[in-house]
Amino acid sequence: MPSTWGVLTALFNLPPATAAATSIVTALPALLVGARSYYRRGMIEFRLGNRMLVAAIPSIFIGFWISPWLPEKLYKLVIGLILAALGIQIIYKTYHQSAKQPTSSKWGSIAYGVIGGLMVGVAGLSGGGPITAGLLLLGVGMANASATSAYVLVGMSIVGALLHLSGGAVDWQAAGGLIVGSLVGALLAPPVILWLTRKPQRALVIKVILGAMLIVMGIKTIL
Repeated sequence: MPSTWGVLTALFNLPPATAAATSIVTALPALLVGARSYYRRGMIEFRLGNRMLVAAIPSIFIGFWISPWLPEKLYKLVIGLILAALGIQIIYKTYHQSAKQPTSSKWGSIAYGVIGGLMVGVAGLSGGGPITAGLLLLGVGMANASATSAYVLVGMSIVGALLHLSGGAVDWQAAGGLIVGSLVGALLAPPVILWLTRKPQRALVIKVILGAMLIVMGIKTIL
């Protein structure tokens, strides 16, 4: 899901480097709490998650190293197009599901991991959009996709935090309230996700909402 990077730059007027470091630090505590809760419920798909994580970590370093030479408008355009395309794919697939459950693609999971890692490395974004969307497009159920995404994002955020902290100071005043709010959300998320996805009809609605959110996020990022 979207990171706080856009909020920090737009509402708090933080410089991109500071916003990136603050965004990563803000997200990490909530991700740890959420991943632990999902793990205790046995909801994490470790095989897919580990594959995505192995692909994402080198991409974080690459994104971080090339970020100083990338114009802000260019990477916003690319990120926006990726998010919008993923949203469209999720909605399309939701309404065109085959009776046979699709099998997970090795190269597909690697590609989504790379995209997520680049987002973390370049701008301090969480990378949750392509990771969650990728898991859904690979045939993982909504609840397990949320759980596996949280697990992958923990590893990505630790690496991203270490890199971005070296390039930009954390604005703790802006981060404080966001951390508290995200922790509350992380505690509530697993039982809420389970309740929402218990019935297939609800799960389909959530997928459509997620797809629509990704499209809106993509458009707002470009604009």
